[in-house]
Amino acid sequence: MGLAVTKRRVYDSDRHVHFVTFSCYKRRRLLDSDRAKRITIGHLGSSLAKRNGICLGFVIMPDHVHAMVWFPEPEQLSRFMNHWKTASSISIKKLYREAFSSYETISGPDDRIWQERYYGLNLWSRGKVEQKLDYMHLNPLRAGLVEEPEAYPFSSARWYLLNKSVGVPIRWPEGLEADG
Repeated sequence: MGLAVTKRRVYDSDRHVHFVTFSCYKRRRLLDSDRAKRITIGHLGSSLAKRNGICLGFVIMPDHVHAMVWFPEPEQLSRFMNHWKTASSISIKKLYREAFSSYETISGPDDRIWQERYYGLNLWSRGKVEQKLDYMHLNPLRAGLVEEPEAYPFSSARWYLLNKSVGVPIRWPEGLEADG
């Protein structure tokens, strides 16, 4: 008797905002390093630029990532996610090899940076987008990393609460614009 494997469906034919979450391989804290977090943010921006995508928000936690993205054309999410995860993985592995020599002793040659899959949720209303932004921005607070969301430098909370640059342009798609 075997378990049935269900193929996860990504609904990307409509122009919805996508809330995506993905984790480090085996939930290791591979993003404890600020440099690894900055690499992840940098590749978020460059991967979005390749697809004319928009970032509505993000948070880079020590062992996982949340982001909200939107694309003007349908069928972009999977390609975007593959590019973002592949490019950031290559750069983070290089960082660990060059700056953290102990990484090679605790990691196998085939170990990945990211879990293979990601979780995606379509958001089609402003209320749902705001709800997920709050959820994301409170993540570092719930994890005990900061006492207020805007104090965490690897999140879009500083853009929303302090109007500070966060390394990736933050915008809303037309028709769903943020107040302010």
